[in-house]
Amino acid sequence: MTTWKIDNMHSQIGFKVKHLVVTNVSGIFGKFDATMEWSGKDLTDAKVNFSAQTDSISTGNEQRDGHLKTDDFFNSAKYPEIKFESKKVNKSDEHNYTLEGMLTIRDITKPITLNVVYGGTVKNAYNMTVAGFEISGKINRRDFGLKWSAATEAGHIVVSDEVRLDLTAEMIQQN
Repeated sequence: MTTWKIDNMHSQIGFKVKHLVVTNVSGIFGKFDATMEWSGKDLTDAKVNFSAQTDSISTGNEQRDGHLKTDDFFNSAKYPEIKFESKKVNKSDEHNYTLEGMLTIRDITKPITLNVVYGGTVKNAYNMTVAGFEISGKINRRDFGLKWSAATEAGHIVVSDEVRLDLTAEMIQQN
């Protein structure tokens, strides 16, 4: 097994959530880390650990970002990290996998399943071995204690409970 580390410059940890039921608000976490123990062959033997700093959330709106850092959502002061630890990888075909693991947001840990598309492995310009992954999934934010809610005068929900996860990860093999 070889250790792989995420290349933060070529990776993005993103999410989308419905706003007023008709549009999406997108965001990213700017500070994150991930390691993977993997043979470099079939992903079914991979072990992944990931964390993101909740105070690094960015949706392109300072007021909204500030609200997301409060106890209504992440409570960044008390719960500075989101964590994921893989438990199992299942192969669908050469490039498609499901990644099962435990996600912790705030002080709540629950199992989730993510879809993984393996883009391949290449040597970069610095002769380092790099592997690329597209990862997606969904969670219910209320399951993790992100319970703030409001409705408009017309009765529309301001923020949906379903959050779509959208991650791009470039992993570098460590020597």
